[in-house]
Amino acid sequence: MPGGGEVEIATDSGGATLPQGAARYLVAVPVAALCCLLPLLPEAVTPGVPRWLGHPTDWPKVGLLGFLHGCWESLAQGLPTPCSLLLRRLLRRPAPAGRVPSRPGVNAFFPVLFAGVLMLPPAAAALVAAPAALLGGPTGPGCRRRQLFNGSQLALCAFASSVAFHLLHGPQLLLGSRFPAALLPGFAAVGAFCLVNGLVVGVMVLLSEARPAAEVLRGACSVCGLPVLVHAAGGLMVAVLWQGPYGAFAALLALLPLSISAWVFAQGQRERDAHQATVQSLVQAVEIKDAYTRGHSERVGRASVLIAGQLGMEPERLRTLRFAGILHDVGKLGVATELLRRNGPLSEDERRAVEVHPVYGYELVRGIDFLGEAHSGILHHHERMDGRGYPSGLAGGQIPEFARIISVADAFDSMTSTRSYRRGRPVAEAVAELERCSGSQFDPVMVRALIDALAVHGWQPVVHSEDCVRAVPDIPLGVPEPVRAAPGRVPAQGGTRPAAGQP
Repeated sequence: MPGGGEVEIATDSGGATLPQGAARYLVAVPVAALCCLLPLLPEAVTPGVPRWLGHPTDWPKVGLLGFLHGCWESLAQGLPTPCSLLLRRLLRRPAPAGRVPSRPGVNAFFPVLFAGVLMLPPAAAALVAAPAALLGGPTGPGCRRRQLFNGSQLALCAFASSVAFHLLHGPQLLLGSRFPAALLPGFAAVGAFCLVNGLVVGVMVLLSEARPAAEVLRGACSVCGLPVLVHAAGGLMVAVLWQGPYGAFAALLALLPLSISAWVFAQGQRERDAHQATVQSLVQAVEIKDAYTRGHSERVGRASVLIAGQLGMEPERLRTLRFAGILHDVGKLGVATELLRRNGPLSEDERRAVEVHPVYGYELVRGIDFLGEAHSGILHHHERMDGRGYPSGLAGGQIPEFARIISVADAFDSMTSTRSYRRGRPVAEAVAELERCSGSQFDPVMVRALIDALAVHGWQPVVHSEDCVRAVPDIPLGVPEPVRAAPGRVPAQGGTRPAAGQP
């Protein structure tokens, strides 16, 4: 979204099996949006409905605003605009295949919608959101349901926002250009928009994903912020210029800077999605080798983010850390599959062959520039605070921060998950083991951060079938490992990759 930050305005519910309550809600929101359009009908059809909710309606302005909102919304999503789609149909050219939004519902473009809120009666302002929902967006199974829900959501937001603006006599102040007095109704309109938007999103998340209410509330509050204020200011500028001597032409020129910003942001989001696809491909290759570790990479990435979030890490580093956590075991692609699936003890040479996987992983990803700081996290996530880890024998503060975080997250998920050599243990036992090894193997700061994060967010261990659980031994945590020689050392930032089984 232009202006910085991302605003989650819709739940992508298309194509997924929803709980009964969420499925009903998916129908209730469009019905409520249709009710917002009732004031546009003749008075004889809707007696008792206040006329100011739908009259007077400038239908050419409604149509133009709706069309512009559809075009700019598609542009912000990185999709073909209705204009380009119409031109392709007229020229009988096929539409580009496989084009999907950079991330549905994130890169929204609100200035045109806000301009409609300020210049039109509430029911007509709600109608401005319809073309973007019906004509734009991706195609495919479930997409129409999602588009209808998202469009209805924006229609409800626009209706509530316009009602707040009109109740505070905003149109009269706007026509007289009485600033800053006109800003008070404008702020009220933005507040109503964000409130309804957050409420619709929060209820859908609560019904479909069964998250804790506090987490849903934080997510709903995320739709309020600087990006919405920037878009609202753009909508105010469009409305003032539109009603000035130069009309719609001047308003369109005012949208140009925001349009360029929206397009650039969409391209950046598409690049980030390509990064995510690259990471996922590598992870899938690793998990094909070992069914017991399936999902382990994603869980380590999630636990790493929980730890770093508790430490107050910046969002951009959080994203890189998540990639590092997800890819921490990518070096196992270079380890023999039989060793990874062995449910018995490994010989010393076999253990060394497995322990070289951080170096393999570093060599695999060192050329991927967008991973940045993740490189050192992947290479050093098996180092120990006392210097007895591998592959470089780093100790204490010498170990990169990412590696210290991933080490705790990796050990925690390994202990709570059933592996080929040991059954998973309860979360409480895993936490106790982390505390026991805090200071010697793990960074105490990271262990405490994980414990605090688990108290807030909880953790759901992976569940295996009974046959799978019975097939592996039930070994208590804390059982000492066999004494072994120190593993081979490599330079702290990589270096020449040793052969498997070599010191």
